[in-house]
Amino acid sequence: MSVAKKDYKRITTKSLIEMKSNGEKISMLTAYDFTMAKIVDSAGIDIILVGDSASNVMAGHETTLPITLDQMIYHASSVVRAIDRALVVVDLPFGSYQSDPKEALRSSIRIMKESGSHAVKLEGGQEIKDSIKKILNAGIPVMGHLGLTPQSIYKFGSYTVRAKEEEEAEKLLEDATMLEKIGCFALVLEKIPAHLAAKVAKSISIPVIGIGAGGDVDGQVLVIHDMLGMNNEFSPRFLRRYLNLYEEMTSAIGQYVKDVKSRDFPNSNEQY
Repeated sequence: MSVAKKDYKRITTKSLIEMKSNGEKISMLTAYDFTMAKIVDSAGIDIILVGDSASNVMAGHETTLPITLDQMIYHASSVVRAIDRALVVVDLPFGSYQSDPKEALRSSIRIMKESGSHAVKLEGGQEIKDSIKKILNAGIPVMGHLGLTPQSIYKFGSYTVRAKEEEEAEKLLEDATMLEKIGCFALVLEKIPAHLAAKVAKSISIPVIGIGAGGDVDGQVLVIHDMLGMNNEFSPRFLRRYLNLYEEMTSAIGQYVKDVKSRDFPNSNEQY
């Protein structure tokens, strides 16, 4: 059943709660630079995530762990300058919040003040509850993240589906309820069984955004480089490629090289 879409001039945390209440799905994509963010925002996306996935797609690291707080602020600042409508959420990078709630608050304040973004996102549940509460008490909106948490990849040992067993699924449900209770405005669920994600979405009032978590959640998020086909080496089941920019870009660049070598570019109409 189609749902009437409200025209939001600016997306806020309140807008997202309304969208869930009204049954309107929430769209979310990553962006890491001004040009891409401007395109994504102009296309009508609801949330732009400045993800620590920049560590992978922008810097070429194997994991998200190496990216620093300064680098995240740089990417977030570039994105914020581009947007007119979307809510901008920034990942707190590994090491900037896990050890000490005061450090978590300092990191969050730096992101908000230096980038102008609208919210931060943290990975984890009960184990980082005190850090989240500290950030929320300072008036900074927090998005949670449960399921596969890439910053803990060496603990998990692989990127396989999480919470398939009853004990882990029960803990995830408890953590989701806790995140809502302490004041998070939304929650990302990554790579968990679809039936569990649906159960979480129904059991809490805040929006649940899925990535590899099925269609019965309140919205979806993908990495922009993956959904545009710029990255041709990553093909998980949950990914739908809307373009194949890897092939199109390599073809275009190859043609440019040929035109320069053959002296076809620039022609007489392309010079002063």
